[in-house]
Amino acid sequence: MNNDKEMKEILLSTKTIASVGVSSNPEKESYDVAAYLKEQGYRVIPVNPTATEILGEKAYPSLSDIPDKADVVQVFRKPDDVPPVVEEAIQIGAKVVWMQAGIVNEEAAKMAREAGLQVVMDACMRATHRRLIGSKLVNI
Repeated sequence: MNNDKEMKEILLSTKTIASVGVSSNPEKESYDVAAYLKEQGYRVIPVNPTATEILGEKAYPSLSDIPDKADVVQVFRKPDDVPPVVEEAIQIGAKVVWMQAGIVNEEAAKMAREAGLQVVMDACMRATHRRLIGSKLVNI
């Protein structure tokens, strides 16, 4: 069960979000969510093995390939694909695994929690941010 207080704390303390499975297609929901988060001032690092750049940011084939630290690993993958993402999130020292709306994998969540990570499941990061913090217009 997601906790509003915890999710708000995550959103307020997060600087860098690695978005696993984010699409390079502007018509896809994952692209919109990542674009919104970037507009809110987060650094969004796309993780997609089929893209070289998304939203003007260099895309990486996997979490392990990112040279910088990511606070949150945001997951846009089918529930069955989540466990290996969580394993990588643990290896890179992420603090949070955030599974987007419609994505639930209890086994992966348990693995993440046992490794000391916070877990959010089945919640859109954009919708949660809008609801708990409110969007701000950032001049780019």
